[in-house]
Amino acid sequence: MTAIKEKFQKAKVNGEGLLIGYITAGDPTPEQTPKIADALIRGGVDILELGLPFSDPLADGPTIQEASLRALNAGTTPLKVLDIARQIKAKHNIPLVVMTYYNPVFHLGVDSFLSQAKTVGVDGFIVPDLPVEEASAYQKAAKMHKIDTIFLATPATSNDRLRKIVDSSSGFLYLVSRFGVTGAQTSVTDSTLQLIKHVQPSTVNKIPLAVGFGISKPEHVRRIIAAGADAAIVGSAFINIIKDNIQDLKAALVELQAVATELKSASKL
Repeated sequence: MTAIKEKFQKAKVNGEGLLIGYITAGDPTPEQTPKIADALIRGGVDILELGLPFSDPLADGPTIQEASLRALNAGTTPLKVLDIARQIKAKHNIPLVVMTYYNPVFHLGVDSFLSQAKTVGVDGFIVPDLPVEEASAYQKAAKMHKIDTIFLATPATSNDRLRKIVDSSSGFLYLVSRFGVTGAQTSVTDSTLQLIKHVQPSTVNKIPLAVGFGISKPEHVRRIIAAGADAAIVGSAFINIIKDNIQDLKAALVELQAVATELKSASKL
């Protein structure tokens, strides 16, 4: 059983959803990211996503684009991201997921990069620009290294393609809650809740369902979990805290932990 699957199973027994936290590795510097991870984990984040900064992040809104730029300007490379993962795993027994565009993985060699990732403790990968139809080599390498392959479904995904994505995914299915790019929103719309109810029959008893894009408040998490999702994914809300306290890391850490605690509390039904 993978670490991600075990985490979801325990949450189900306890009658709660999971809080998945996303941060851009290397933002604001590679040295500070493990401290930021510490604060989020202390606050209650169950699974941590590390975004690998990329120069052309097509699926990301301004918040994560700016975080990627700060990380790149600080000298963050794919191998430094793996070293950050190693540091986090040395302190915390928490599933780690790397979210990356395919170009860096392909450039470094799919098998080699996934092998190195597994060695430092990475449990899963999300590659938003790699269609499931073109992912056979990636899936083969991931399976060999016992790394979960987390694919994305969107509001535009047809029922036939959804079944294919579910069958190809492990760890969890990442459901993009709305059209557009990432970014914190003020509310969770009824269309998002209807989307969860539409997708859930395809995932139940097959793979956990995690919902992301725009989730930033406790009431968002509460509504997402109540609608049938197994996890809520929060990213931009955490990155905004980092950005707003860029000159005061201690203040950022205090606020990150407090916000994570509030969000995690909302996942308990």
